[in-house]
Amino acid sequence: MAETWLKSYHENDTKTKYGGRDMVGYGSQTPQFKWPKGAKVALNFVINYEEGGESCLLHGDDKSEKLLSEIVGAQAYDNERHLNMETLYDYGARAGFWRLHRLFTKRKMPVTVFAVGMALERNPVVCHALREQKDWEVASHGYRWMDYQNIDEETEREHIARTIAIHERVLGKRPVGFYQGKPNLNTRKLVVEAGFKYDSDSYADDLPYWTLEYGEYPHLIIPYTLSENDMKFTAPNSFAHGGDFCKYLKDHLKYLMEEGRAGYPKMMSVGLHCRLARPGRVAGLAEFLDFVKSYGKDVWICTREEIADFWKDKHFPKGVGSPIKPPMEGGSESGENDEAASVDSAEEGDEEGAENTTDEDIVAEPLDADGVDNNTPDADESEEGDVI
Repeated sequence: MAETWLKSYHENDTKTKYGGRDMVGYGSQTPQFKWPKGAKVALNFVINYEEGGESCLLHGDDKSEKLLSEIVGAQAYDNERHLNMETLYDYGARAGFWRLHRLFTKRKMPVTVFAVGMALERNPVVCHALREQKDWEVASHGYRWMDYQNIDEETEREHIARTIAIHERVLGKRPVGFYQGKPNLNTRKLVVEAGFKYDSDSYADDLPYWTLEYGEYPHLIIPYTLSENDMKFTAPNSFAHGGDFCKYLKDHLKYLMEEGRAGYPKMMSVGLHCRLARPGRVAGLAEFLDFVKSYGKDVWICTREEIADFWKDKHFPKGVGSPIKPPMEGGSESGENDEAASVDSAEEGDEEGAENTTDEDIVAEPLDADGVDNNTPDADESEEGDVI
């Protein structure tokens, strides 16, 4: 399968001066394999922690935020504060995060947090809670929650370095995953350069996949979702209440379960936002979490880092070159023991599901609640509807 993937990448990726697209992917050769413990679906919940990183005059911007809130069709205010928008975002940090935190910790379910660097820096109480959750992963959601489409390469490189430093300072470890949300043509190159284990700036598949887009060393993509995502509560003619969300998630999981039991396991991501975590919506999410438990070991509830480690261990392409940059510390990027079994075989057995070892306890450095750099460049306004 690895060799087939390489052939597909080189022959089917349509390249132009603007870059390329691989519209073939796995094609008709959908991988047959087993998730850990023989699970049929790998299920990952993502909590987006963005509140405090959005556009706001208090953050050094010249416009207020306008996207992904309870105000449908909101407009940005030029050089003015938008108090309604600010307090809607404040809700996520003050109440919504804690509702989701209680929901998942009560059920002992791991999650991945897509955390904006500036947002982390503004809330030491949330950072403390994240440090305490040893089975949670905190991935980078960039330094700012803004549209990077027209941000120059050097500024974006500096932002990525800055957010890594923030993670190390307030959480005690650097992130291994990255999701910009609103990237540009330079983003993935900079992510590879920074040594991340994976990124999720793609919606192109139901399975992880490798790319040789930058350098000769494969970079792992773990696709995210905009459909199994509570952001649709803010869109007209979409989810109206928690029951809508719950039914959609149930239907999605049930169909993936049918594919998995037929020998074609998939992954499922569920995107959540703290400022949208109102009780009536979270009630539907809670019902879905209880529904998931009915599948037992057929559903592997995991972090994206665990998916990345599994895919690297079992499905790393053979016959590829050396990394373009030394791997980040703590990552399993050495390439050693890459005996990567072919994903064509469905007979690899449950031993593929060896559990990852638990991270060592981390003691974070003291938080500097006032140490926020507000001198960030003004971001171009995001296009409405293209929100993560």
